[in-house]
Amino acid sequence: MPEPRPEPSWADDCIASVTTGLRRVPLPRPWGPDVTTIDLIEVTVTTVGGRVGHGFSWTPTIGGAAVEAMLRSDIAPRAVGSGLDPEVQWDELWWQLHEAGSAGVTTFALAGLDLALWDLRARTERASLGGLLTRLGRRPRPQVEVYGSGVNLHYPLEDLVEQARRWVGLGYDAVKMKVGGPDLAVDVDRVAAVRDVIGPDRRLMIDANQRWDLRRALAAASALERFQPAWLEEPLLSDDLAAHIELRRETAIPIAVGESIHSVWRFREWLDAGAADILQPNVIRVGGITPFLRIADEATTRGATVHPHLLPELSGQLAPFLPEGSLVEAVDGAMFAELGILAGPGPIDIQGPTLTTTDRPGLGLDLRSTR
Repeated sequence: MPEPRPEPSWADDCIASVTTGLRRVPLPRPWGPDVTTIDLIEVTVTTVGGRVGHGFSWTPTIGGAAVEAMLRSDIAPRAVGSGLDPEVQWDELWWQLHEAGSAGVTTFALAGLDLALWDLRARTERASLGGLLTRLGRRPRPQVEVYGSGVNLHYPLEDLVEQARRWVGLGYDAVKMKVGGPDLAVDVDRVAAVRDVIGPDRRLMIDANQRWDLRRALAAASALERFQPAWLEEPLLSDDLAAHIELRRETAIPIAVGESIHSVWRFREWLDAGAADILQPNVIRVGGITPFLRIADEATTRGATVHPHLLPELSGQLAPFLPEGSLVEAVDGAMFAELGILAGPGPIDIQGPTLTTTDRPGLGLDLRSTR
Protein backbone atom coordinates (compact mmCIF):
# COMPACT_ATOMS: atom_id res chain seq x y z
CA MET A 1 0.00 0.00 0.00
CA PRO A 2 1.57 3.36 -1.00
CA GLU A 3 2.46 5.76 1.77
CA PRO A 4 0.26 8.90 1.98
CA ARG A 5 1.76 11.92 0.29
CA PRO A 6 3.01 14.51 2.81
CA GLU A 7 1.03 17.71 3.07
CA PRO A 8 2.88 20.52 1.26
CA SER A 9 4.25 23.35 3.39
CA TRP A 10 2.42 26.67 3.32
CA ALA A 11 5.10 28.09 1.03
CA ASP A 12 4.83 25.15 -1.41
CA ASP A 13 1.05 24.71 -1.33
CA CYS A 14 -1.17 26.35 -3.95
CA ILE A 15 -4.80 27.30 -4.55
CA ALA A 16 -7.05 24.49 -5.73
CA SER A 17 -10.35 26.41 -5.77
CA VAL A 18 -11.96 29.76 -5.01
CA THR A 19 -15.70 29.72 -4.33
CA THR A 20 -18.05 32.63 -3.66
CA GLY A 21 -21.53 33.31 -2.35
CA LEU A 22 -23.60 36.49 -2.20
CA ARG A 23 -26.02 37.26 0.59
CA ARG A 24 -28.09 40.39 1.24
CA VAL A 25 -28.19 41.35 4.92
CA PRO A 26 -30.88 43.73 6.24
CA LEU A 27 -29.64 46.72 8.23
CA PRO A 28 -31.44 47.00 11.59
CA ARG A 29 -30.89 50.77 11.38
CA PRO A 30 -31.27 51.65 7.66
CA TRP A 31 -28.84 54.25 6.33
CA GLY A 32 -31.67 56.03 4.58
CA PRO A 33 -34.58 55.08 2.31
CA ASP A 34 -32.24 53.74 -0.39
CA VAL A 35 -29.73 51.89 1.81
CA THR A 36 -31.53 49.21 3.78
CA THR A 37 -29.24 46.21 3.17
CA ILE A 38 -25.59 45.19 3.00
CA ASP A 39 -24.28 42.96 0.22
CA LEU A 40 -21.86 40.43 1.71
CA ILE A 41 -19.79 38.38 -0.73
CA GLU A 42 -18.27 35.34 0.98
CA VAL A 43 -15.04 33.90 -0.43
CA THR A 44 -13.54 30.49 0.40
CA VAL A 45 -10.08 29.43 -0.74
CA THR A 46 -9.18 25.73 -0.63
CA THR A 47 -5.62 24.57 -1.31
CA VAL A 48 -4.19 21.44 -2.85
CA GLY A 49 -2.99 20.46 0.62
CA GLY A 50 -6.50 20.79 2.08
CA ARG A 51 -6.08 24.11 3.84
CA VAL A 52 -9.07 26.47 3.89
CA GLY A 53 -9.26 30.24 4.27
CA HIS A 54 -12.37 32.42 4.50
CA GLY A 55 -12.68 36.03 3.39
CA PHE A 56 -15.37 38.39 2.23
CA SER A 57 -16.14 41.58 0.40
CA TRP A 58 -18.85 44.01 1.43
CA THR A 59 -20.80 46.92 0.00
CA PRO A 60 -23.94 48.83 1.07
CA THR A 61 -26.77 47.87 -1.32
CA ILE A 62 -24.96 48.64 -4.60
CA GLY A 63 -22.52 46.47 -6.53
CA GLY A 64 -22.49 43.16 -4.71
CA ALA A 65 -23.41 41.12 -7.79
CA ALA A 66 -20.71 42.86 -9.84
CA VAL A 67 -18.09 42.17 -7.18
CA GLU A 68 -19.03 38.51 -7.02
CA ALA A 69 -18.98 38.27 -10.82
CA MET A 70 -15.42 39.59 -10.97
CA LEU A 71 -14.35 37.16 -8.25
CA ARG A 72 -16.00 34.22 -9.97
CA SER A 73 -15.17 35.05 -13.60
CA ASP A 74 -11.82 36.86 -13.45
CA ILE A 75 -10.08 36.31 -10.12
CA ALA A 76 -10.79 32.65 -9.37
CA PRO A 77 -9.57 31.25 -12.73
CA ARG A 78 -6.33 33.24 -12.46
CA ALA A 79 -5.74 32.37 -8.81
CA VAL A 80 -6.15 28.60 -9.11
CA GLY A 81 -2.77 26.91 -9.26
CA SER A 82 -0.89 29.89 -7.83
CA GLY A 83 0.72 30.41 -4.43
CA LEU A 84 -0.72 31.50 -1.11
CA ASP A 85 1.27 34.64 -0.32
CA PRO A 86 -1.40 37.40 -0.19
CA GLU A 87 1.02 40.17 -1.14
CA VAL A 88 2.32 38.34 -4.21
CA GLN A 89 -1.20 37.36 -5.22
CA TRP A 90 -2.53 40.90 -4.81
CA ASP A 91 0.14 42.50 -6.98
CA GLU A 92 -0.07 39.90 -9.74
CA LEU A 93 -3.87 39.89 -9.87
CA TRP A 94 -4.20 43.68 -9.76
CA TRP A 95 -1.83 43.95 -12.72
CA GLN A 96 -4.01 41.55 -14.69
CA LEU A 97 -7.32 43.10 -13.60
CA HIS A 98 -6.66 46.83 -13.70
CA GLU A 99 -7.67 47.02 -17.37
CA ALA A 100 -11.21 46.74 -15.99
CA GLY A 101 -10.50 49.64 -13.62
CA SER A 102 -7.74 50.22 -11.13
CA ALA A 103 -10.15 50.56 -8.22
CA GLY A 104 -13.82 50.28 -7.35
CA VAL A 105 -15.22 46.86 -8.23
CA THR A 106 -11.67 45.64 -8.94
CA THR A 107 -10.37 46.39 -5.45
CA PHE A 108 -13.62 45.34 -3.76
CA ALA A 109 -13.27 41.94 -5.43
CA LEU A 110 -9.55 41.63 -4.70
CA ALA A 111 -10.33 42.21 -1.03
CA GLY A 112 -12.35 38.99 -0.87
CA LEU A 113 -9.41 36.85 -2.00
CA ASP A 114 -6.85 38.85 -0.02
CA LEU A 115 -8.77 38.40 3.24
CA ALA A 116 -9.20 34.68 2.58
CA LEU A 117 -5.44 34.29 2.07
CA TRP A 118 -4.59 36.21 5.24
CA ASP A 119 -7.12 34.07 7.12
CA LEU A 120 -5.60 30.91 5.65
CA ARG A 121 -2.05 31.88 6.59
CA ALA A 122 -2.99 32.86 10.14
CA ARG A 123 -4.94 29.62 10.63
CA THR A 124 -2.01 27.63 9.24
CA GLU A 125 0.25 29.26 11.84
CA ARG A 126 -2.43 28.78 14.54
CA ALA A 127 -2.52 32.51 15.12
CA SER A 128 -4.99 35.34 15.12
CA LEU A 129 -4.55 38.06 12.51
CA GLY A 130 -2.90 40.23 15.15
CA GLY A 131 -0.67 37.37 16.21
CA LEU A 132 0.42 36.82 12.62
CA LEU A 133 1.17 40.51 12.10
CA THR A 134 3.23 40.48 15.29
CA ARG A 135 5.24 37.51 14.02
CA LEU A 136 5.81 39.43 10.81
CA GLY A 137 7.50 42.20 12.79
CA ARG A 138 4.74 44.67 13.62
CA ARG A 139 4.29 45.89 17.19
CA PRO A 140 0.71 46.15 18.53
CA ARG A 141 -0.80 48.38 21.17
CA PRO A 142 -2.90 46.52 23.78
CA GLN A 143 -6.11 48.43 23.07
CA VAL A 144 -7.59 51.16 20.89
CA GLU A 145 -10.34 53.73 21.27
CA VAL A 146 -13.75 53.38 19.65
CA TYR A 147 -15.95 56.28 18.62
CA GLY A 148 -19.71 56.28 18.22
CA SER A 149 -20.93 56.82 14.67
CA GLY A 150 -24.29 56.91 12.97
CA VAL A 151 -25.69 57.27 9.48
CA ASN A 152 -28.23 59.69 10.85
CA LEU A 153 -28.85 62.59 8.46
CA HIS A 154 -32.39 61.29 7.94
CA TYR A 155 -33.09 61.03 11.69
CA PRO A 156 -35.53 63.50 13.22
CA LEU A 157 -33.72 65.84 15.60
CA GLU A 158 -35.09 64.11 18.71
CA ASP A 159 -33.77 60.73 17.48
CA LEU A 160 -30.37 62.25 16.72
CA VAL A 161 -30.18 63.78 20.19
CA GLU A 162 -31.21 60.49 21.79
CA GLN A 163 -28.48 58.68 19.88
CA ALA A 164 -25.91 61.19 21.11
CA ARG A 165 -27.13 60.74 24.70
CA ARG A 166 -26.74 56.99 24.37
CA TRP A 167 -23.16 57.41 23.16
CA VAL A 168 -22.40 59.59 26.16
CA GLY A 169 -23.94 56.94 28.40
CA LEU A 170 -21.65 54.31 26.87
CA GLY A 171 -18.65 56.42 27.78
CA TYR A 172 -17.57 57.46 24.29
CA ASP A 173 -15.20 60.42 24.26
CA ALA A 174 -15.69 60.94 20.52
CA VAL A 175 -18.80 60.77 18.31
CA LYS A 176 -19.62 61.40 14.66
CA MET A 177 -22.78 62.71 13.01
CA LYS A 178 -23.91 63.41 9.45
CA VAL A 179 -24.42 66.82 7.89
CA GLY A 180 -25.11 67.92 4.32
CA GLY A 181 -28.85 68.56 4.23
CA PRO A 182 -30.31 71.08 1.76
CA ASP A 183 -30.53 73.83 4.42
CA LEU A 184 -27.26 74.81 6.13
CA ALA A 185 -29.19 76.43 8.99
CA VAL A 186 -30.73 73.04 9.81
CA ASP A 187 -27.28 71.42 9.78
CA VAL A 188 -26.07 74.09 12.20
CA ASP A 189 -29.01 73.51 14.54
CA ARG A 190 -28.42 69.75 14.53
CA VAL A 191 -24.69 70.10 15.21
CA ALA A 192 -25.47 72.58 18.00
CA ALA A 193 -27.91 70.12 19.57
CA VAL A 194 -25.40 67.26 19.54
CA ARG A 195 -22.63 69.47 20.86
CA ASP A 196 -24.93 70.54 23.68
CA VAL A 197 -25.63 66.88 24.59
CA ILE A 198 -22.03 65.66 24.50
CA GLY A 199 -20.56 68.75 26.14
CA PRO A 200 -17.49 70.83 25.25
CA ASP A 201 -14.81 68.25 26.04
CA ARG A 202 -15.81 65.30 23.86
CA ARG A 203 -14.64 65.23 20.26
CA LEU A 204 -17.36 65.82 17.68
CA MET A 205 -16.72 64.73 14.10
CA ILE A 206 -19.02 65.79 11.25
CA ASP A 207 -19.41 63.91 7.97
CA ALA A 208 -20.95 65.39 4.80
CA ASN A 209 -20.62 62.25 2.63
CA GLN A 210 -19.52 64.31 -0.43
CA ARG A 211 -22.75 66.34 -0.54
CA TRP A 212 -21.24 69.81 -1.04
CA ASP A 213 -19.50 71.68 -3.81
CA LEU A 214 -16.65 74.02 -2.86
CA ARG A 215 -18.86 77.08 -2.38
CA ARG A 216 -21.23 75.24 -0.02
CA ALA A 217 -18.35 73.52 1.78
CA LEU A 218 -16.64 76.86 2.47
CA ALA A 219 -19.89 78.31 3.83
CA ALA A 220 -20.57 75.22 5.96
CA ALA A 221 -17.05 75.11 7.37
CA SER A 222 -17.32 78.78 8.34
CA ALA A 223 -20.68 78.19 10.06
CA LEU A 224 -19.58 75.03 11.87
CA GLU A 225 -16.11 76.09 13.08
CA ARG A 226 -17.55 77.44 16.33
CA PHE A 227 -18.53 73.91 17.36
CA GLN A 228 -14.85 72.92 17.21
CA PRO A 229 -15.20 69.79 15.07
CA ALA A 230 -12.39 67.28 15.44
CA TRP A 231 -12.64 66.81 11.68
CA LEU A 232 -14.85 67.49 8.67
CA GLU A 233 -15.23 64.25 6.70
CA GLU A 234 -15.83 63.96 2.95
CA PRO A 235 -17.00 67.55 2.46
CA LEU A 236 -16.61 67.30 -1.36
CA LEU A 237 -16.63 64.73 -4.14
CA SER A 238 -13.65 62.46 -3.56
CA ASP A 239 -12.68 62.90 -7.23
CA ASP A 240 -12.13 66.65 -6.76
CA LEU A 241 -8.63 66.88 -5.34
CA ALA A 242 -8.18 70.54 -6.31
CA ALA A 243 -11.28 71.62 -4.38
CA HIS A 244 -10.07 69.81 -1.27
CA ILE A 245 -6.74 71.63 -1.50
CA GLU A 246 -8.58 74.95 -1.62
CA LEU A 247 -10.93 74.05 1.24
CA ARG A 248 -8.09 72.89 3.47
CA ARG A 249 -6.32 76.19 2.81
CA GLU A 250 -9.40 78.19 3.85
CA THR A 251 -10.61 76.38 6.98
CA ALA A 252 -9.08 75.56 10.33
CA ILE A 253 -11.17 72.38 10.62
CA PRO A 254 -9.08 69.27 9.92
CA ILE A 255 -10.20 67.58 6.69
CA ALA A 256 -10.73 63.81 6.63
CA VAL A 257 -11.06 61.66 3.50
CA GLY A 258 -10.49 58.09 2.46
CA GLU A 259 -13.57 55.87 2.41
CA SER A 260 -14.11 56.77 -1.26
CA ILE A 261 -10.44 56.60 -2.25
CA HIS A 262 -9.84 53.06 -3.40
CA SER A 263 -6.20 52.63 -4.37
CA VAL A 264 -2.70 53.02 -2.99
CA TRP A 265 -1.86 55.36 -5.85
CA ARG A 266 -4.76 57.72 -5.20
CA PHE A 267 -3.84 57.94 -1.52
CA ARG A 268 -0.33 58.89 -2.59
CA GLU A 269 -1.75 61.70 -4.72
CA TRP A 270 -3.60 63.07 -1.70
CA LEU A 271 -0.52 62.81 0.48
CA ASP A 272 1.62 64.52 -2.18
CA ALA A 273 -0.92 67.33 -2.50
CA GLY A 274 -1.33 67.84 1.26
CA ALA A 275 -5.08 67.88 0.65
CA ALA A 276 -6.22 66.25 3.91
CA ASP A 277 -5.19 65.99 7.54
CA ILE A 278 -6.73 62.57 8.21
CA LEU A 279 -6.91 59.46 6.02
CA GLN A 280 -9.65 56.86 6.46
CA PRO A 281 -8.95 53.81 4.28
CA ASN A 282 -11.65 51.16 4.22
CA VAL A 283 -10.00 47.73 4.31
CA ILE A 284 -12.47 46.28 1.80
CA ARG A 285 -12.63 49.20 -0.61
CA VAL A 286 -8.85 49.52 -0.97
CA GLY A 287 -8.53 45.83 -1.81
CA GLY A 288 -7.89 44.07 1.49
CA ILE A 289 -5.33 43.87 4.29
CA THR A 290 -2.34 43.93 1.93
CA PRO A 291 -2.98 47.40 0.43
CA PHE A 292 -4.46 48.72 3.70
CA LEU A 293 -1.16 48.11 5.47
CA ARG A 294 0.78 49.73 2.65
CA ILE A 295 -1.44 52.82 2.75
CA ALA A 296 -1.22 53.05 6.53
CA ASP A 297 2.57 52.66 6.50
CA GLU A 298 3.02 55.37 3.89
CA ALA A 299 0.61 57.75 5.62
CA THR A 300 2.36 57.23 8.95
CA THR A 301 5.76 57.82 7.39
CA ARG A 302 4.50 61.12 6.01
CA GLY A 303 2.96 62.24 9.30
CA ALA A 304 -0.71 61.81 8.37
CA THR A 305 -3.22 60.44 10.88
CA VAL A 306 -5.03 57.20 9.96
CA HIS A 307 -8.46 56.30 11.31
CA PRO A 308 -9.85 53.17 9.57
CA HIS A 309 -13.30 53.46 8.04
CA LEU A 310 -16.10 51.17 9.27
CA LEU A 311 -15.86 47.37 9.72
CA PRO A 312 -14.57 47.35 13.31
CA GLU A 313 -14.32 43.53 13.19
CA LEU A 314 -11.44 44.02 10.75
CA SER A 315 -10.38 47.60 11.45
CA GLY A 316 -10.22 46.79 15.15
CA GLN A 317 -7.66 44.06 14.46
CA LEU A 318 -5.52 46.37 12.31
CA ALA A 319 -5.78 49.56 14.40
CA PRO A 320 -3.51 48.26 17.21
CA PHE A 321 -0.70 48.31 14.64
CA LEU A 322 -1.33 51.96 13.78
CA PRO A 323 0.19 54.84 15.76
CA GLU A 324 -1.27 55.95 19.09
CA GLY A 325 -4.49 57.89 18.66
CA SER A 326 -5.94 55.89 15.79
CA LEU A 327 -9.70 55.52 16.33
CA VAL A 328 -12.01 52.68 15.33
CA GLU A 329 -15.47 53.54 14.01
CA ALA A 330 -18.48 51.68 15.45
CA VAL A 331 -21.60 52.51 13.42
CA ASP A 332 -24.92 51.88 15.14
CA GLY A 333 -26.54 48.75 13.77
CA ALA A 334 -23.68 47.80 11.42
CA MET A 335 -21.54 45.56 13.63
CA PHE A 336 -21.47 41.97 12.38
CA ALA A 337 -23.00 40.80 15.66
CA GLU A 338 -25.83 43.35 15.24
CA LEU A 339 -26.36 42.14 11.68
CA GLY A 340 -26.78 38.60 12.99
CA ILE A 341 -24.23 37.05 10.64
CA LEU A 342 -21.71 35.67 13.14
CA ALA A 343 -21.94 32.01 14.16
CA GLY A 344 -20.07 32.62 17.40
CA PRO A 345 -17.93 35.16 19.26
CA GLY A 346 -16.10 37.64 17.08
CA PRO A 347 -12.44 38.71 17.00
CA ILE A 348 -12.94 41.92 18.97
CA ASP A 349 -14.40 42.95 22.31
CA ILE A 350 -15.79 46.46 22.81
CA GLN A 351 -16.38 47.68 26.34
CA GLY A 352 -17.57 51.27 26.25
CA PRO A 353 -15.00 53.27 24.29
CA THR A 354 -12.29 50.59 24.47
CA LEU A 355 -11.65 47.84 21.93
CA THR A 356 -9.44 44.83 22.54
CA THR A 357 -8.83 41.86 20.28
CA THR A 358 -9.29 38.19 21.04
CA ASP A 359 -7.07 35.28 20.07
CA ARG A 360 -9.51 33.65 17.68
CA PRO A 361 -7.61 32.02 14.80
CA GLY A 362 -7.39 33.65 11.40
CA LEU A 363 -9.64 36.65 10.91
CA GLY A 364 -11.82 35.26 13.70
CA LEU A 365 -15.00 35.70 11.67
CA ASP A 366 -17.09 32.55 11.49
CA LEU A 367 -20.13 33.54 9.48
CA ARG A 368 -23.51 32.01 10.16
CA SER A 369 -24.63 29.62 7.47
CA THR A 370 -27.64 30.66 5.40
CA ARG A 371 -28.74 27.05 4.86
